[in-house]
Amino acid sequence: MTRALWAGLALAAMMAGTAMPSGAWAQKVIAKDGHELPDWSGVWQMVGNTVFDQATKSPPNGVAGLPNTREAIPYNAEWMKKYEANIAKVAVDRFPDPVTTCGTPSGWPRDLNTPDTNEFVVRPEQSWIITENGPNVVRIYTDGRPHLSADDIWPTYSGDSVGHWDGDTLVFDTIGVKGWPYQIIDRTGAISSDQLHTVTRMRRIDASTIEADLTLTDPVAFTGPWHVKKTFRRLKDGSRAFDYACGENQRNIVTPSGKTLTLGTDGKPIDKDVN
Repeated sequence: MTRALWAGLALAAMMAGTAMPSGAWAQKVIAKDGHELPDWSGVWQMVGNTVFDQATKSPPNGVAGLPNTREAIPYNAEWMKKYEANIAKVAVDRFPDPVTTCGTPSGWPRDLNTPDTNEFVVRPEQSWIITENGPNVVRIYTDGRPHLSADDIWPTYSGDSVGHWDGDTLVFDTIGVKGWPYQIIDRTGAISSDQLHTVTRMRRIDASTIEADLTLTDPVAFTGPWHVKKTFRRLKDGSRAFDYACGENQRNIVTPSGKTLTLGTDGKPIDKDVN
């Protein structure tokens, strides 16, 4: 790296309120109370497949989108019927996933359950969770503001998140998500209502691992709290996240009956049942 380029990066960092660290591309961000915030720079990838609650999935090798995979979600009787109906739809490849239409955000908490990569941007006033599989950006405000008032908030894909730093742990509260049927949690058929409330504690537990500890409550759908842990591993230095649209090289189309097909290189379905 040339001296001029390094000087330019240092100037840009100072203007942004950060200091250039000794290690290239690491973050050094100082909170308003003067303590240094953790370095979450780099590109990260979720550990495990896209079953949201890995700890309670059944069977142990279950995969979201394949028949008979489920989680121990504390649904009430009404919403357990909805979940069972979704599991039955998954078994015959008829479960409607809103992101299949392309361009629809995954939404919260599925933003922490996407199969590609994540980047975490840490700033004193707010932090962002950016997913490669998008478009998904979660903005977590840590500047002391409260949630939007009842008159101003309306359901959105990623909801409204406000939080604070507890040492090296980002603690944030999320409300105002769209919920079912506009978004899902995963392709086992897991869903929530628009009254979902999530408290997340996120921290870097070692040099290569970030852990997100979530407590989900939903007075409409759940009988009690649902506790889930997600982990993310840091990819090697120099890894990059790339933006792409799911409509590019689209090999999955949805039939009028709701079945998702996979096209071969000749543009024809490779599925046995195309109805």
